[in-house]
Amino acid sequence: MLRGRRAARPRAGSTFARDTTSRPAPSLKSIALRLLARRDFGREELAERLRARGGEDSDIAATLDELAALGFVSDIRTAETLVASRRGAFGRRAIAQALKDRRIEPDVAAAALEPLAGVDETGDALVLWQRRFGTPPRDQREKARHVRFLMARGYPMGVALKVLRLAGAAVDEAEHDGS
Repeated sequence: MLRGRRAARPRAGSTFARDTTSRPAPSLKSIALRLLARRDFGREELAERLRARGGEDSDIAATLDELAALGFVSDIRTAETLVASRRGAFGRRAIAQALKDRRIEPDVAAAALEPLAGVDETGDALVLWQRRFGTPPRDQREKARHVRFLMARGYPMGVALKVLRLAGAAVDEAEHDGS
């Protein structure tokens, strides 16, 4: 027996004594709004989440139509937000894959990726590489690690190798100027 303490008993108004079975199930709209409060979802991705929570297809379609009319669900806004947030940290290929993973329509994804069409990926990759590593690789093992890092961020192999050549040339030039 515990001394100086009472045995824990649920009080009438406490969370322990509540009967959770009498609470009605949340509506699809409230579930969707809770999900949308965390981040933007595309229509198909949100529909998939609602299906996983037991929603019927006709109810889901009606709920998504209502939320789209209110401006809460927009594939265009979702795609533009994703592109803007990943620009500079990921290559075009990785951003396109993220849009595909979020089930954004291909024509909407293409429109969102349009601003990246004229961007020099080598320059972006070089800035990213400098922020991460800063110094050229000392050996082949380290070079492979640098290349894998850039490729995991969605940059092609050619861009990754070009970044390492540019970084090596910059170091050689700095050493030559210092002599």
